[in-house]
Amino acid sequence: MESVEYLGTYTLRQSDSCFKLGRDSVRLASFATVRPGWTVCDLGCGVGSLLLLLSQRENALSLTGVELDPTAADLARRNLADNGLAGTIRTGDLRDEALLPPDTFHLVISNPPYFRAGSGKSGGTARMDETCSVADLCRRAGRLTRTGGRFAVVYRPERLAELFAALAAARLEPKRMQLLAYDTKKPPYAVLVEAVKDGGPGLEVLPTAYQEEG
Repeated sequence: MESVEYLGTYTLRQSDSCFKLGRDSVRLASFATVRPGWTVCDLGCGVGSLLLLLSQRENALSLTGVELDPTAADLARRNLADNGLAGTIRTGDLRDEALLPPDTFHLVISNPPYFRAGSGKSGGTARMDETCSVADLCRRAGRLTRTGGRFAVVYRPERLAELFAALAAARLEPKRMQLLAYDTKKPPYAVLVEAVKDGGPGLEVLPTAYQEEG
């Protein structure tokens, strides 16, 4: 069954069969650096939520998404068209280098599956990294991002060491980081990281962002 949610001036068409918009994507879209006219690629774009959220912030972005699920990819195309946004949605495995040319994008962004396959976490299949590891994701982001371009991602704090190692292997230098938590008495539930391709060392750690659970 399909439903419609309003994102400012845009409408987001979603389906019960696809992963739905959550707080992680909203936070990531607010966190990522974006400028007018930038080329943007969402790896694992789902129904196009991040592309719409980024377009709310800046006009005239060149939008591209890659999505493995044909149903979600079709909804992403419809969401762009319904909101008068030009863009390209590629249906396929983000690891497939034939889908998009390298060294193309100012910003690559992703809200990927971030629970390790077989870990027993209650993330559901849509949140398990069985088909795409963090190394796969960062390697692809590093190939697609132009020198000086950025890769923004939301991930799990307990896997931060894995993420940083994968970023380094892909020539992506972490430059900004922010933890997300519900309150001061609970550990962070997610971390936002933005890296720059071939960037110099130096990491800015932003104050933890808190929000109510639910």
